[in-house]
Amino acid sequence: MKIVNPVRVRKGMKVADLVSEMAASGVMGAGKIAKAVDIMEAMIRDKGCKVFLGMAGAMVPGGMKEIVIDMLRHHYVDVFVTTGANLTHDMVEALGHSHYQGDAHADDEALNKKGIVRMYDSYMPNKAYEDLEDFFEKHFPELQRASDVREFLWKLGSLVPKGKDSLLRTCYEEKIPIFCPAISDSGIGLMIWGQLAKGKKIDVGMFNDLKEILDIAWTAKQAGVIYLGGGVPKNYIQQSMQFSPKASIYGVQITMDRPEPGGSSGALLKEGISWGKMHPNAHFVDVVSDVTIALPLIYGALKDRLK
Repeated sequence: MKIVNPVRVRKGMKVADLVSEMAASGVMGAGKIAKAVDIMEAMIRDKGCKVFLGMAGAMVPGGMKEIVIDMLRHHYVDVFVTTGANLTHDMVEALGHSHYQGDAHADDEALNKKGIVRMYDSYMPNKAYEDLEDFFEKHFPELQRASDVREFLWKLGSLVPKGKDSLLRTCYEEKIPIFCPAISDSGIGLMIWGQLAKGKKIDVGMFNDLKEILDIAWTAKQAGVIYLGGGVPKNYIQQSMQFSPKASIYGVQITMDRPEPGGSSGALLKEGISWGKMHPNAHFVDVVSDVTIALPLIYGALKDRLK
């Protein structure tokens, strides 16, 4: 058995040094953070591995956008699946708006009167939706040409102003497949519905993307999965693993959800073995943490190793 070494914090130490101290302790949350870095490094260095990233929750309002963009730009991720909400907030920032530090215990009625919406303690001006509406009104004819959601999102990314740090723009520029299976459940969905309510038409095949993500999973020599939260993005990737001849051999999940209710969001990665989604001999870890705490630590250490 290895000894649990106490974590030592030194003045001026780097994130990678801190995670090395966590690895030396090797247990509980600290040990899992360190293990997550090891597994992510292994799947990225494995040239035959397709890395699937699922992202749910308020990650853009929570300040995590630039980390994910960096992962995409360096092609540490081969397939990206996220929520319509995150893409909506990504567009909000790309169109010149910001999210603001607020108060989780604020008077919500007062915020409503001021035109401010709240995601826990992250604020956004409601006016952002007006600019989104103008954007979709202007560019709707171009978006009508998309045949499926992935193509729709690449087209949307191409229309985002150049020079803006954007998930959508990055996926378009780097030609990384991006999927959003529940896009209608978002501000973007509402913007499209607003155009349809005016009598306009769009024929985006909502089920066509399944063929593409299943093809990627089916033809991959091997696969690794990273889940930031759960929800639809996690399940969309998990089902592609289920119908692939090869289950994931790497897995990192960061979530605060619990497994006992039986939902996908809180399900431990180990559970996926019963479905054929995770290989019985896979390297995987479940990190029970707020993603906005764990991801900067994990990626900070990972960047140092991959430099």
